[in-house]
Amino acid sequence: MDITKQIQSLFNEAKVYQSQSLFAEAREKYIETARLIRKSEGLKNKNKLITIISKRLKALESDVNGFEKLGASPRMSLKEEDVVKESLFLSKDKKTDTYALEVAAALLGFGQFEQAIKEFEQLLKRDTLRVAAAKNIIRCHIAVSSLKSALAEYQKWLYGDFFPSDQLEKIRFFIEAILKRKGIDKTLPRREAATADKATETNEETVLDIISVIITLDKGPQKGEGLALDVSSQTGNIISVIVSDVDQGFIDNLEVGSRLDDVQFFSPIAVLRGSGIVSGKTLIGSGQKKGSYSIVIKVL
Repeated sequence: MDITKQIQSLFNEAKVYQSQSLFAEAREKYIETARLIRKSEGLKNKNKLITIISKRLKALESDVNGFEKLGASPRMSLKEEDVVKESLFLSKDKKTDTYALEVAAALLGFGQFEQAIKEFEQLLKRDTLRVAAAKNIIRCHIAVSSLKSALAEYQKWLYGDFFPSDQLEKIRFFIEAILKRKGIDKTLPRREAATADKATETNEETVLDIISVIITLDKGPQKGEGLALDVSSQTGNIISVIVSDVDQGFIDNLEVGSRLDDVQFFSPIAVLRGSGIVSGKTLIGSGQKKGSYSIVIKVL
């Protein structure tokens, strides 16, 4: 990795840590970034970059002071650091659309649903990411059992002028598929300009949407049993699911590196049977899903 990309990578990591109130980690990364900038000969705009880092550190200290009034800031565990490395910074090129989605999706791994939605909302401004970001916003709402909020989002997009009709139709089709999977027979309103065949176009999509999975274990006390889970986020062939602490038997068998050979993947247009690898496992320490686990699965 060249020096510019290395600096950019460290800076992005620091910003993500700060966004999750992980102040010690953020400070460490900002300082590491500044050291790298100072010792890099021939680097353009060194003084400007150092000034940016200094402003970030001042803002960080302000955040720390405000947070300390409420109590100690959270400290990321070693397991959580591994999840960040494995599921947050997968893209080698930090400028890619995939990376932008990974940053937002990774917040879900720490139970930061509101922050994740804010990040996805920022991505709605980018035409190439708009549909994928909108789908993940819907997933976020459903992950915290807020179907009403998911439908309210769609209503807002429907009557606004932000989404082109063809993009909105894909989102409508996606939401109706989730509702159908949950046994809810509901037809959402659509724009007059939208046509039915727009929803089923898949030739433009490079990755099939996965709305839910059924994982059947092949070992342990729950061998042969299946657990149905909603997909809380998706980036390419990487999906996240949330497993409640009441399903401890499944949690114990979903260790990082474990291969899942019997998984049903439900998409809006098909049901597929395949396999996956558990690439991340994080205990959610706060919020509505506190005590549950976020499981990151790489679909094979």
